[in-house]
Amino acid sequence: MSIWLDQRAKVIVQGMTGGEGRKHTQRMIGAGTRIVAGVTPGKGGQSVVFEEDPVSVYDSVAEAKEATGANTSVIFVPAAHTAKAVLDAIEAELELVVVITEGVAVRDTAEFVAAAKRSGKTRLIGPNCPGLISPGKSNVGIIPPNIAGPGPIGLVSKSGTLTYQMMFELRDLGFSSAVGIGGDPVNGTSHIDALEAFEADPQTEAIVLIGEIGGDAEERAAAFIAEHVTKPVIGYVAGFTAPTGKTMGHAGAIVTGSSGTAAAKKVALEAAGVRVGRTPSETAVLARAALR
Repeated sequence: MSIWLDQRAKVIVQGMTGGEGRKHTQRMIGAGTRIVAGVTPGKGGQSVVFEEDPVSVYDSVAEAKEATGANTSVIFVPAAHTAKAVLDAIEAELELVVVITEGVAVRDTAEFVAAAKRSGKTRLIGPNCPGLISPGKSNVGIIPPNIAGPGPIGLVSKSGTLTYQMMFELRDLGFSSAVGIGGDPVNGTSHIDALEAFEADPQTEAIVLIGEIGGDAEERAAAFIAEHVTKPVIGYVAGFTAPTGKTMGHAGAIVTGSSGTAAAKKVALEAAGVRVGRTPSETAVLARAALR
């Protein structure tokens, strides 16, 4: 199995007529993803051709869903318009909405994350994330599809780059699903959400959790693991040498005082029984050992 995404996904691309949307739509189609429509307000009735096959564009997600039966959306619209696009998808009651856009205002993110939770029908991933892939089934976002196949490992990560590296390191074992949740201070899906889903997924035999400095998401994940996860969890936390008070890469990756350090997160995870690697490569070694 897999979590949240499989071969049944019928995917809308919001922002498909833009440069990034068009480029990554082509990549997703090449990976076998069922792209059924695009949505760009004001461009309804047009189409975009991929490998000689036209994909229709609609003015709203509701129109696209009615015409195609879509249940998933991936969003590539500019940051200033992202909140409106996400709310359009939530109001249309799509099951899964993946927000790739970076630089979204925290106020906007808080608004659409709250709307998704109120709906009780939409799983929101991102913003500022690479998306998710269930190898051999579907790929929604920008994760390279050729670095790993299906297998027993579930991967959840704040970092897109480390998602790719860990998939490459463990490419011979493969993944049930790999989920990039994004590194902004507010996001739609947490480490805990993914841990809960991987724990319930029969294909997943071990879980790799990648965190970074800032916030307390990893400490809360550690507490959840101690109480609710029976499968082996292997961790990696980026940022042991990050200076205090300086944002590192992601908007949420900042250490303030003694809060949010990589060392504190490592201690919390190890106290919950998680084996934590000092490098991505060592983390991969630990993951292999967990499956023996």
